[in-house]
Amino acid sequence: MRQASPSELATGAAATATCDWQATQLGARAGWPYALRLSVDILLNTPLPMLLAWGDGPVVVFNDAYGRLAGAIAPGARAGAPTAPLDACPDAWQRARAGETVRLARQVITFSHADGDHQQAFDVRLTPLRDEHDAVAGVLCALGDCAIDEGEAVGTAPPGRLRILVVEDNLDSQYLVCEMLKAFGHHADGVGDAEAALGMLDAAGYDVLFSDVSLPGMSGVELARQGLLLQPSMHIIFASGYGDALLRHLSFPFVSLQKPYEMEQLQGTLDELARRLGR
Repeated sequence: MRQASPSELATGAAATATCDWQATQLGARAGWPYALRLSVDILLNTPLPMLLAWGDGPVVVFNDAYGRLAGAIAPGARAGAPTAPLDACPDAWQRARAGETVRLARQVITFSHADGDHQQAFDVRLTPLRDEHDAVAGVLCALGDCAIDEGEAVGTAPPGRLRILVVEDNLDSQYLVCEMLKAFGHHADGVGDAEAALGMLDAAGYDVLFSDVSLPGMSGVELARQGLLLQPSMHIIFASGYGDALLRHLSFPFVSLQKPYEMEQLQGTLDELARRLGR
C-alpha cells in the first residue's frame, strides 16, 4: 500500500476545516459521497483513534487521537508511518477493500516515533466505504481497547449512557452510526430492517429508537408505532432523506433529522434526551 504524501494528510477538526480538499483526490467537500462525509464527521467527533484511507492513492485522513499514536503532530509533520494498522494487517486490508467488514482482535501495532518504536495492542475494525455507485472507495479503520468479553449484558446500560437501537438498511452507514454513538458514550445496537428491530425491542429495553423513515418492508414510521406498544416510554428519532411529509400527522412525539445530518445535530439531540431522563 502506498504511503500518502504529507500534502494528503490531515489531522483533527481544525486541520480538516482548513485543508485544501480540492488539491487532494477527495476533491471539494461539497461533492463528497455520503459515506465519506459521514465517516469524516465520525472520525473528527470520536475520541477513538481512527484512520480513513480513501481512493486508489489513497488519501489518508486521521483524527487527533490517531495522530498522537502515530507521532503525527500536524498536517504534513509526522514521525512514523501514518497507516501502521493497515500495513500491519495487509490481508485484512485487502478483504476490506473487497467489501468485507473485518474485525481483528488483539492486534499488536508498531508505531515508529523519533525516540524509537512503540508497540500497543488494539482491537482493529476495518469498514469498507462505498461511493455513490456502490463501489468500495475507501476503508475506515478504528482502533479500540482490547475487549475483555464479547459484549455487555442485554437490557442494561452503565449509568449516564443511553441504550439506542439503530435501524438502517445500509450496513456501512449502520456500522458507522453505531460506532459514533458508542464513541459518544452510549450503548448502540444495529439492525437492517423493521422486523429484526421489533425482535430486539421485544427482547431488551431501549431508551431510543433511531430509525430511517424508509426501510425495506415495514416503514420506520410503522416500526415506531409498533415499537411504542412494546416500550411506551421509548424516545423516537427519525432520519429521512425525503423531507417530513410522512411525519406530519403522527400521534406520538419524535425528533426528525434530515439526511445528510451533521454529527453535532444527533449528539445534541441525544444530550437533551439524556438530560431529560436524568442521565
